[in-house]
Amino acid sequence: MPEPLQPVFRSNVTVQLVKQTASDADVLFAARVSTLGEQSIDEIGKDPERSKGLINYLVRERHGSPFEHTSMTFLISAPIFVFREFMRHRVGWSYNEESGRYRELEPVFYVPNMYRNLVQKGRPGRYKIVEGTKHQLWVTQKTLQDSYRLAYEAYQQMLAEGVAREVARAVLPVGLYSSMYATCNARSLMHFLGLRTTHPDAAVASYPQREIEMVGEAMEAEWAKLMPLTHAAFNANGRIAP
Repeated sequence: MPEPLQPVFRSNVTVQLVKQTASDADVLFAARVSTLGEQSIDEIGKDPERSKGLINYLVRERHGSPFEHTSMTFLISAPIFVFREFMRHRVGWSYNEESGRYRELEPVFYVPNMYRNLVQKGRPGRYKIVEGTKHQLWVTQKTLQDSYRLAYEAYQQMLAEGVAREVARAVLPVGLYSSMYATCNARSLMHFLGLRTTHPDAAVASYPQREIEMVGEAMEAEWAKLMPLTHAAFNANGRIAP
């Protein structure tokens, strides 16, 4: 009989760009077809400053459809509670997540590290999460680890008794890690980043949970390399999606 799997505790998320057709040129092509028709593809790259100005104009004036002619697919590993927030974003997004109905879920769980603030101050919607004490961190880590161990033992016991995976998974907590493919276009990503990250250039303050912000920061870093003009225009215009 194989040894039971031992829980693994993590405090990070991972984001990998696995596929993309996304560039500033895609935006320029889509925008210029309205005035140049089929000649628009010949105009791309002829005047870099004009191209930069056009992208900035599109973001500033919120002409968003040209940014939809792009696609990025990310492979994300994060706690389940992050994905439940993620899937509030529906327009311009497609998701496929690993299924606890069809595979046995591995015991990998989220436990915050010493850099994760723990204490909420302020009213809902406008609160801040501030640093906790060493004792609060110890209590948090120990309580989560103990509960995760018990939950996963119960899960394995039900599976051993022949209970279906889709039923047994109900005992597992939202701190369990999952993985999913998330595909979006640049416009939908900008909307996501405007809500799920904090940034000094943001015209509208946002108060995201730190774990989904970590995902957003990693996605933004990949996107900025693909579409530097669009990323610069996004920052220059208050990080508001067009």
